Amino acid sequence: MKSNIIASLLCLCTTLAQAQQFTPVPLHWLNTHPTTTTGVSWGMPWPQGQVKKNTTFTLLKADGTSQPVQSWNMAYWPDGSIKWTGFAATGDSASDKLSLTMVQGATQPAVAQPIQVNEDAKQVLINTSALQCTIAKTGNQLIPSLTINGKQVAINGQLQCILQNSPDGDLDNAPVRQKLTGAITKVQVEQNGPLRAVVRINGRFSAADGSHSLLPFIVRLYFYAGVQNIRMVHTLIFDGDDQKDFIKGLGLTFGVPLREQIQNRHVRFGGEDDGIWAEPIQPLNGRRPNPYIMDQALGKPIPNAESSQAQGVTLQNMARWNDYKLIQNSADGFGIQKRTNGASSWLDVIGGKRASGLAFAGDISGGLAISLKSFWQSYPAALEINGMCTNMAKINLWMWSPYSDAMDLRHYDTMAHDLNVTYEDVQAGFSTPHGIARTSEIMIYPYTAMPTNQDLANNAAEANNTPLLVTSPEYLHKVGALGMWSLPDRSTKGKQWIEEQLDKALAFYQQEIDRREWYGFWNYGDVMHSYDASRHSWKYDIGGFAWDNTELSTDIWLWYSFLRTGRADIFKMAEAMTRHTSEVDLYHLGSFAGLGSRHNVNHWGDGSKEVRESQAVLRRYYYYLTTDERTGDIMHESAINADSGLLHVDPLREILPKSKYPTHARFGPDWVGLVGNWMTEWERTGDVKWKNKILVGVNDFAKMPHGFYSGKGKDAGMGYDPLTNHMYQLDSNDIGSLHLATLMGGMEMAYELTPTLNNKDFNRLYLQYCSLYGAPLEEVQAAFGKDVKVTLGDPQADYARQPAYVYFITKDAKFAQRAWDQFLPGKQPRFGSTRFDWQVLKGPMVVKPLYEIRNVSTNGTAQWCLNAIELLQLAGDAIPEHNPAWDK
Repeated sequence: MKSNIIASLLCLCTTLAQAQQFTPVPLHWLNTHPTTTTGVSWGMPWPQGQVKKNTTFTLLKADGTSQPVQSWNMAYWPDGSIKWTGFAATGDSASDKLSLTMVQGATQPAVAQPIQVNEDAKQVLINTSALQCTIAKTGNQLIPSLTINGKQVAINGQLQCILQNSPDGDLDNAPVRQKLTGAITKVQVEQNGPLRAVVRINGRFSAADGSHSLLPFIVRLYFYAGVQNIRMVHTLIFDGDDQKDFIKGLGLTFGVPLREQIQNRHVRFGGEDDGIWAEPIQPLNGRRPNPYIMDQALGKPIPNAESSQAQGVTLQNMARWNDYKLIQNSADGFGIQKRTNGASSWLDVIGGKRASGLAFAGDISGGLAISLKSFWQSYPAALEINGMCTNMAKINLWMWSPYSDAMDLRHYDTMAHDLNVTYEDVQAGFSTPHGIARTSEIMIYPYTAMPTNQDLANNAAEANNTPLLVTSPEYLHKVGALGMWSLPDRSTKGKQWIEEQLDKALAFYQQEIDRREWYGFWNYGDVMHSYDASRHSWKYDIGGFAWDNTELSTDIWLWYSFLRTGRADIFKMAEAMTRHTSEVDLYHLGSFAGLGSRHNVNHWGDGSKEVRESQAVLRRYYYYLTTDERTGDIMHESAINADSGLLHVDPLREILPKSKYPTHARFGPDWVGLVGNWMTEWERTGDVKWKNKILVGVNDFAKMPHGFYSGKGKDAGMGYDPLTNHMYQLDSNDIGSLHLATLMGGMEMAYELTPTLNNKDFNRLYLQYCSLYGAPLEEVQAAFGKDVKVTLGDPQADYARQPAYVYFITKDAKFAQRAWDQFLPGKQPRFGSTRFDWQVLKGPMVVKPLYEIRNVSTNGTAQWCLNAIELLQLAGDAIPEHNPAWDK
């Protein structure tokens, strides 16, 4: 079958030619629309050939008026047309219903006041017209000044770290602490308006005496025309020694000038949900009646002291509160404290469960609010305000709270545990956090007047749900964006049953995240791997059965679930997982750079360091939907570093003896993981060198007698040269089963690669791979000869999408029947249950009420759901009319 026919059958290029009239694409806010003017960035896909380079766009409002957008090319089709476009615009309460359309030349609306970016050897000056920001190029003050219309709102914005040489808790050997600040090494303007500007700052944390310089950081600052706030994305990379470098505190600090008298100064903290804790630093509620009590509580101006005294109101003897802090040391509890001065005790004010992560310090003429996204989910975190009785307050946002135990990144045990017993593969020097990273998102809100509590509640909500414009699942499905997935369909009893199971699976994991409290600075976003019904607990402490670390494509399950439904709650879950798995589960520097860690009690604890965890295919969804530059960095790192990582760490070093080739690799998950990296770089850059890397391997496999099955043993090992990208069969008689090539993103990569590469050898080989996996022996022998004595894999539910794909391409009904026979009840999947009905556990058998599916595993859940979503697209028209499960 011709490759262009296969491409069209894959439905990834559904438009035959560029339409004479471009139909506007409707957009909507993923959460709620902004309450004030704010910036937004998002990505949009296009069918091949529809959008050319240099195409301009505009946003249409519901009333027919247009507003400008900034756009840039994110990915290209092989013919040079645009595959993904990144957009930036500003939105407000009036921009509820929007649509995106092409414009021609003069019809494009101009930006009224474009961002101004001025750069010299010492600094970058950003003027959004609503805000003026100075960014230093050297030193330890990232943001020396924030100004609004000539009024300085904040100064001395810098990163800070408290480092100690031992963990907390040893009374006989108290740790020695040292304060480090973020020292700038490089500043780059990555994007320069007219609507959006992005500035990247690289640096390292350094001690004032020069004794320490470690912990590289990357900060991106996002500015939008006419917008007063700043979005900061902060990435910390750990390059210390986990035995002696313990982070006690990690934060961002600003100085806030105070111009008004004491009674007109205020502190605010975000509390539970949209609640705000609000107090003046000198409450006027004393023994005598005070006419200004209510106005002061609302942040309204109170007469100065000299005027108050003339009216008989005494201020000088009332307590003045200088310092404040909100501490969130667990996912379920925060406390607020304040004190009058450093020589006095802290006063407990109030506590709550989950704080929204915002703090404000200022007076009636303005101040600064800062907010940390996923504040309580990423505990231990804290907010701190000092010096409110001075002329310069200090506001600190702690991404790691200094009021908790120091960060301890040592491995959980000093002895290794056997792979065959605990599924753990610990090796000397491999259970290291050296090179892992963590990204945090912060919003900065300067004010030139006292904000209302509602203003600050809106700020906290925006910080926790980054504004995002999205199009409909129907549009994404029509253009074939991001793979092969189905829209929800309940038109038959069988399809309705599958949709119900998909909904139950998502609901169960959302509840488990909260009930089991899978939260914390290094954990948030991940889920557990396997369940232990005997303890009514997940196997959080059992070797390789603990944290999931992308095992069997959990990330893709969540992203496919979002793509097909458009649900904001699923997006938030998938976003958190992508942030975690692309940072914590990967190595960003050192000898393991470009590789990731397999599942373990510690995310980085397992000795298996492979491409399957670092592959770009797992990150593409978030990157293309949001335009997130940090995720783009990570995908690029994987493309350029994974090959050298394989030279350092042979993925089959414990299975196969060293051969004459530099290292080993399997068709999957190694080669397909590398191909996903190269495919992504090829489409992002248009540089055919990445395509050629793919073709080297394709050409090698095409010459081998067993195609993609030309590997040794169950794991189908082969020789690999990372310098040339050639794959080598170790023995001409080798034939392997390749199960991991499907389970760990290989199928989802192939869905996207097939129409892009449009290569007859790849198409033939991949169709052969899918048709023979789990097929009867006579079919394998018909393809490879009578010498083959074993079937290639087991016909289980986890692999049902392989024959379904063959049916989609060939329309041979036997493959549709094979797919549904493998998938539907009566054929148990390799892992776990096909049903997601849970029971509630209460009473003395559990620590608190919990939900339980006794034989659940995330491997089984992710694979069952992915197969369901894909089968409905590939072979939904051939689903059986009846199955006993549908009557239950």
